[in-house]
Amino acid sequence: MSLKLYIAGPEVFLANAREIMDQKTALCRKYGFEAICPGDLDIPPAATKRGFGLAISKVDEDMMDSADGVIANLTPFRGIAADVGTCFELGYMCAQGKLVAAYTNVAADHYQRTVDYYGGRTVDAADGQTRGPDGLSIEDFDMFDNLMLHGGVERRGGHIAIHAAAPDALYTDLTAFEQCLKALAGREPAMPRDEGKRPEELDASNDD
Repeated sequence: MSLKLYIAGPEVFLANAREIMDQKTALCRKYGFEAICPGDLDIPPAATKRGFGLAISKVDEDMMDSADGVIANLTPFRGIAADVGTCFELGYMCAQGKLVAAYTNVAADHYQRTVDYYGGRTVDAADGQTRGPDGLSIEDFDMFDNLMLHGGVERRGGHIAIHAAAPDALYTDLTAFEQCLKALAGREPAMPRDEGKRPEELDASNDD
């Protein structure tokens, strides 16, 4: 039976979203996976915009619940960081102990993108932090996005793919997406961790 992968990313906002999702679905099938994509199911209209939004949220969570893992497109979206909905979905899957992989089509790391956001107007403060002109400190951990995103994937042994896509193909270039599929091929779904235990506690208990 094929492992099911939830396909998370901001491409759902593209005018040709269905086309891109179909391409991702075909690639998943090529590597022996079944893709579960937002937008695969028709959602009945609701009486209010909020009601419709809540219905979409439920459908997407149900899809993730039925999946064995996720590939999250964390390419910066409408700013210097990943799409917030995709961030939620990645965290949701990490919390369930499922297979996780992530990619970005921007090669510059989170620190450099933040410095660029400030136009290079940063200072090395007396407390050892690099800060922007607004006084806010800047993360500098050699990670491609916020430490909770990069760290959440890496600490679970998930694959991270970084690719410098052309500016006009940030959300359509599937090179890094395919790298994630190659890395996940042949792996088994991760087992949910015991509730209330930290990873190091579980590792210690497994040595007994």
